[in-house]
Amino acid sequence: MRIIITNHAKKRLKDYRQAKIDLADIEKAMQQIPGNIPTATRFRGFISKSGRMFDLVVKDITSGRLVITIIGK
Repeated sequence: MRIIITNHAKKRLKDYRQAKIDLADIEKAMQQIPGNIPTATRFRGFISKSGRMFDLVVKDITSGRLVITIIGK
């Protein structure tokens, strides 16, 4: 499955709350989400390699799975 990360989500990775969360962490989290997601849905409780917890808002579109935003804890 193709993973598409919006510019907004990439920009959020540079914020303090999302520090130490990288693209590999997001890709790993995306693989843990099963099924089809027709509407934007928040998935909670992912943990990055650095130990930082984060949530993802994701939606499936025709060209792949879209990461709308990343919320660090």
